[in-house]
Amino acid sequence: MKDQKVTVYSTPTCPYCVLAKQYLTSKNIPFEDVDVSQDQARAFEMVQKSGQMGVPVLDINGQVIVGFNKPAIDQLLQIA
Repeated sequence: MKDQKVTVYSTPTCPYCVLAKQYLTSKNIPFEDVDVSQDQARAFEMVQKSGQMGVPVLDINGQVIVGFNKPAIDQLLQIA
């Protein structure tokens, strides 16, 4: 799991963003937290990757998950 590259595109006011980040933390998965409300360039990057403006968007090793979807996160991170 040490070679996992995880980016969470989020905003401070999004409850599902908080849940996603708490979940990753609880599984000891390091991630980059990108506050798209403060960084327009990264917000544009998120939309280019996901086709969505809503958050959270998780980029796990180049695979994009829109929303807080535990089964999809677990599958991509190979968490049992």
